[in-house]
Amino acid sequence: MPEIPDLTIYLEALDQRLRDRPLNGIRVSSPFILRSVSPTAEELSGRNVIDFRRIGKRIVIGLEGSTFIVIHLMIAGRLRWHKSGAKIPARLGLMAFDFDNGSLILTEASGQHRASVYLVRGEDRLAEFDAGGREVFNLNRDEFVSVLSSENHTLKRSLTDQRLIAGIGNAYSDEILHRSRLSPMRQVKQLDDEQWTALYNACTDVLGEWIERLREQNAGGFPEKVTAFHDEMAVHGKYKQPCPDCGKPVQRIRYASNECNYCAVCQNQGNLLADRSLSRLLKKDWPKTLDELETG
Repeated sequence: MPEIPDLTIYLEALDQRLRDRPLNGIRVSSPFILRSVSPTAEELSGRNVIDFRRIGKRIVIGLEGSTFIVIHLMIAGRLRWHKSGAKIPARLGLMAFDFDNGSLILTEASGQHRASVYLVRGEDRLAEFDAGGREVFNLNRDEFVSVLSSENHTLKRSLTDQRLIAGIGNAYSDEILHRSRLSPMRQVKQLDDEQWTALYNACTDVLGEWIERLREQNAGGFPEKVTAFHDEMAVHGKYKQPCPDCGKPVQRIRYASNECNYCAVCQNQGNLLADRSLSRLLKKDWPKTLDELETG
């Protein structure tokens, strides 16, 4: 699912192409994608684009008359920029927003139909999409601590809870926790002052670095390869590959439809985190440390 760095680049690319341009029309090729009935697509046609913003992991395109297009890409949704009036792809295409200089096409490489678009009238209605999470770049260190410590969960869960911090998901939380040398399963209440500082600095540094990296990679073009997996990442998606800092193989734990990648040495004193399914299955045979795993 696109997170802060990817969504920032999307918004910058949209701003560059669409600001002050009229929306000529909206085409819908898949009935599930549009989740609202008022205002209609016809009501938005002809209105100029005047604003771009992000609410959590949602992209918001603001139009004249306090109307908005709210796009949630979820895991497999992506935005594509094509020539004006381009055909919506038959298999993956869901929706197109037509402008005089091009068409913004929404695709989804999944049959689960999780991506969504809402057409919204009024700031009050728009505010309903805000889960309440704070923007990490708007927080100082003490405010960050206050927000995350308001509920006691694991660090992985707290960083990805959109009610606490907005826009961080599975991929960048792995990178942040590796940078801060903290176990994803450590409880918030267990952090000392030094660890809080490391976590806060890792959040702002990792996200800031990836925004700049993606800007350089796209070089003013429209983002075409938006993914949660990058060769430059330290641990996310790097299961069994060497940790860039200690050289030991990256580990993972799976839960629900997600997985968490981490370095046992750098983040957990060489101890393995219990995988809910495998550790339950193996019981006494489940290795507790990286040494046990490598010699078992």
